[in-house]
Amino acid sequence: QLQLVESGGGLVQPGGSLRLTCAASGFALDLVATGWFRQAPGKEQEGTSCITSRGETINYADSVKGRFTISRDNAKNTVYLQMDSLKPEDTGVYYCAARGGPHCGSKGSDFIYWGQGIQVTVSS
Repeated sequence: QLQLVESGGGLVQPGGSLRLTCAASGFALDLVATGWFRQAPGKEQEGTSCITSRGETINYADSVKGRFTISRDNAKNTVYLQMDSLKPEDTGVYYCAARGGPHCGSKGSDFIYWGQGIQVTVSS
């Protein structure tokens, strides 16, 4: 079965850091682009970042650029999101997602594999 599982979320103070991990099973993650999305209560889902299958191209949303870093270790079938200088507005449920091909896109609907989501809370 195709599966993505997120880990590493939790509660952190403003200015702190977290690293999210997305572990894939059941398919070849090294063949697909992978992204991190988030959703806060009452707000639309937002794509934060995307990395192509081999890491050749990385895209960031303006809201996280300079603070978040997406990376992948295809040998471990794993994708990471390093989050630094966290702000309260970063709070939400974070989802790992993968496309059906190697390139990143601008539409969340193009991502067909999704993790269950993990909570990130930034609060003092």
